[in-house]
Amino acid sequence: MSICEYLGIELEYVVWGLAGFAAFLFLLLLINMGMTAGLKKKYKKFMGDSDARSLEEKMDGYIQQFSDLIETNYQNKNRLDKLEGQMNLTFQKIGLVKYDAFNEMGGKLSFSLALLNEKDDGFIINAMHSREGCYTYIKEIIAGKSVIVLASEEKEALDMALNYK
Repeated sequence: MSICEYLGIELEYVVWGLAGFAAFLFLLLLINMGMTAGLKKKYKKFMGDSDARSLEEKMDGYIQQFSDLIETNYQNKNRLDKLEGQMNLTFQKIGLVKYDAFNEMGGKLSFSLALLNEKDDGFIINAMHSREGCYTYIKEIIAGKSVIVLASEEKEALDMALNYK
């Protein structure tokens, strides 16, 4: 007595079931082969003309370059922070007014020069030119204001500096 007779299953159903299962496995095999071929193409494209050893060397080189970039970026950031701190002390705003201090002189040889930093601190240099000589004096500016009264030309130079962009 055979197993099929013992279980009450006809041999024809078993053969058809196994054939269907084999067809299913064959379909899975085709799908797997297609996916493998796609992966091989991607692998070859990724590897290029190199082997795994040279790819590892390339990656080590890229990692070293990346580390160098991080270090350079850190150094640049420190330099920029230092420069920004120094910028507060430099004169960034300028106002210049040329004028005739005395009516008999021509050519606007006298001038008022305002130089201010970011906090509007600085000074105004006033040079008055006459036939007898040139007289130069300076007035200190703190927060955009002078303790000493300013002449109209000095005030104009200060306004120019305060509105300097």
